[in-house]
Amino acid sequence: MSKAFLDRLVPSYIKRFQAYIPAKPDDELCRIFGCERLYRLNNNENPLGPPPAAREVIRRFEPFRASVYPSGDAFHLRCELADRFGLHPDQFLVGNGANEVISFAIKAFCEKGDNIITADKTFAVYEWVATFSGFEARLIPLKDWAFDYRGMLDAIDEKTKILFLCNPNNPTGTYWSRELLCDFLDRIGGRQIVVIDEAYFEFVEEEDYPDGIELLSRYPNLVVFRTFSKMYGLAGLRIGYLAADREVVDIIRRTCVVYSVNVLAQEAARAALGDEEHILMTRELVRTEKAFLNRELKRMGLQCIGDQGSYLMIRLPMSDTLAYRRLMSRGVMIRTMTGFRFPNWIRLSIGRHQAMEAFIEALETLLRG
Repeated sequence: MSKAFLDRLVPSYIKRFQAYIPAKPDDELCRIFGCERLYRLNNNENPLGPPPAAREVIRRFEPFRASVYPSGDAFHLRCELADRFGLHPDQFLVGNGANEVISFAIKAFCEKGDNIITADKTFAVYEWVATFSGFEARLIPLKDWAFDYRGMLDAIDEKTKILFLCNPNNPTGTYWSRELLCDFLDRIGGRQIVVIDEAYFEFVEEEDYPDGIELLSRYPNLVVFRTFSKMYGLAGLRIGYLAADREVVDIIRRTCVVYSVNVLAQEAARAALGDEEHILMTRELVRTEKAFLNRELKRMGLQCIGDQGSYLMIRLPMSDTLAYRRLMSRGVMIRTMTGFRFPNWIRLSIGRHQAMEAFIEALETLLRG
């Protein structure tokens, strides 16, 4: 196929879009950078892993069951979510990670000429999915590291279908209070869909932090995303879900790909759901290690942000891509943030103390270097 012929087939918005290139596998990274051990501090994974009950489900999974299709709509998991949150099972949709349910929502409501609104420095998948689906993503600059409430409202026009909020925001760790969120939703007045991404919901302990699922009965235009990848440590099994009004879910369901969530993911998620001891242990680890990092980074004269969530953002006096290579040579893997419009910043996942010490030691060596 000639390049000119292929070029004619590709939509203009795909030509402008750059593919996301994920990191190579750990063994290949160790070979490339010459390190014997790799501390993965780039993807906000739970260093404690899955809760014990979910581990047991994974350990006891019978290989023969891999030949049988899973529940196409995650029936039992939806029923358990409904029992836990006091809703109807048909108010939930389960997807292959939160990324898939983001795609479901955008495709369900947007058509040619429509736009979505979100922040310019937040979880990038809202922008990416809208862009490669042919829709405009209106990006409102952050204000004091948080979503600009009024800027988002001012950007709405008759073609705006969805507003995406990340609460707490990844990567800055700021959050919408209940009062601010409800005022925002009241001003929207049901004219657009408002999506609240609560991927890090279980990490926040602030009293004024809102529970989006509790607000569904008051705001039928609200959609809430959550995931089992972060707090519940099931990132490798790829499973997330959304909750909304039944009529909204019925519309979004029309865009779903059935059988996209494997049986092991569904069963591990059911076992993990509601393990309060695991949540408390993870919160304690994050709280303790963030305090350690904040002390060390302050000693080193570095700016950091990220009160909420399982991560910190750190500003470096050098290129973040250079820092990535140097840190990788010492077996520490971080997230560079230039591609997310934070040049010279890195994002660090909170890990066990050994990993945090290794990061500080490697960073000090880098800054001296």
